[in-house]
Amino acid sequence: MNRVRLRTRLLVLFVAATVAPLLLTLWISLSLLDRSLDLSPASQIDELSRAVEGTGRELYHQARERLKAEAALGRLPAVHFAAARQASWPQNVAEFWASGEPERFALGGDAGDRLDYLARRDKEVLAYSLPLNGVKMGTLSSMYAKARAVVERRRGRDLRRGFTLTLLVVAGAIWICALAALIYWANRITAPIRELTKGLAQVAAGRLEYRVAVSREDEAGRAIVAFNEMAEQLEETRDRLVYMTRLESWQALARKMAHEIKNSLTPIRLTVEEVAARGGTSDAEFLQQAAQIVVDEVTSLERRVRAFTEFSSEPPVAPRNIDVNAMLEERIALLRAAHPEVTYTLRLAEESPSAYADEDLLKGVLTNLLENAAQAATSGGIVMGMTNTVNGHVRIEVHDSGPGLSVLARSTLFEPTISFKEGGMGLGLSIAKRSAVLSGGDIELVQSELGGAGFRVILPRVA
Repeated sequence: MNRVRLRTRLLVLFVAATVAPLLLTLWISLSLLDRSLDLSPASQIDELSRAVEGTGRELYHQARERLKAEAALGRLPAVHFAAARQASWPQNVAEFWASGEPERFALGGDAGDRLDYLARRDKEVLAYSLPLNGVKMGTLSSMYAKARAVVERRRGRDLRRGFTLTLLVVAGAIWICALAALIYWANRITAPIRELTKGLAQVAAGRLEYRVAVSREDEAGRAIVAFNEMAEQLEETRDRLVYMTRLESWQALARKMAHEIKNSLTPIRLTVEEVAARGGTSDAEFLQQAAQIVVDEVTSLERRVRAFTEFSSEPPVAPRNIDVNAMLEERIALLRAAHPEVTYTLRLAEESPSAYADEDLLKGVLTNLLENAAQAATSGGIVMGMTNTVNGHVRIEVHDSGPGLSVLARSTLFEPTISFKEGGMGLGLSIAKRSAVLSGGDIELVQSELGGAGFRVILPRVA
């Protein structure tokens, strides 16, 4: 199932729709910026300075070769500096002699318009000079240095990088602002949808009283109003159904009660009519039989009324610590005399667990389960009682070797007024389950180890 939210889809759509145009715009802008910076004067100065540098180097190299060749051919006059007169040598000659070099070229004259050649010969230094025909190498070097300084300053500013970063920051800020605005509006648009989704989930979970607050009058607001009206109608319908269901339950209970009372009143009426028809009869045996019938039926009526009263009452609950092994043994000892035809067995926990429950309610639960088991097992059958502890709970189980329970009986076993044994009121197991629940536990149907029915009473254990 696709659970992507509408807000997320809007954001993904915005990113997909804007990233490509944004990247294209940045690429075009940076390309134009590169072209504009390539046409700037700084680039021309850089090229010109490099050309001047190359020309100066070539001119200097040619002048050196020519001066050296002319000196070797003796075409240029030489100035001799004898070693014996070093004290009178110019500084440049003295430095050359001290360096130990065989020869040296140096610029001289006005701003480097002359090239000097110094050569070592035995005990003297020969100096030759060649004019550079008005080319001032010193001035040329100074101009080149200034041009390079201008270029380096321009490079230090790095206009291309500055423009690029500025463009990226501005474009990114605009895009982020647009994204933030979209997130804000997406939240406003999807907020009522999220509230409606939450409301539907609450209604689906059975909380029909849940309502969504209405804070707008657009289509989303009208949808919320419609949802609230639908939830209100569902709640009213549910309340009516609950009322009708309860009414039907009480009607069924009333019909059963009336039927049970009618069953007892019919033999009483017939007996009284028979006594009246015979007039003042002196048949003692007949009168004794009639009186016994009336007493038996009145007793039956009292038993039925008492059962319904017990089912409808809310007994006080006083839980305390109970030794379940001792209580189970006591209940079985009590019922063993009433059902001598049934064999009772016990399988108790080695360390008797203590349960926290109401003693009277637990006695009633065990009595009901053991009595039902004995009636199901019949003569020659077996009833087994078990105790154990699992996961912090005390378990008391009652198993019998009777015929077991049908599928229908299993599905409606704990419902009141439904009985599957002759003379039953259908309230015993309902009262037993209610007593277990009031004690903080429960009763559940389990697979019997003896082939019949099995019940498990679950109670909280005392630490």
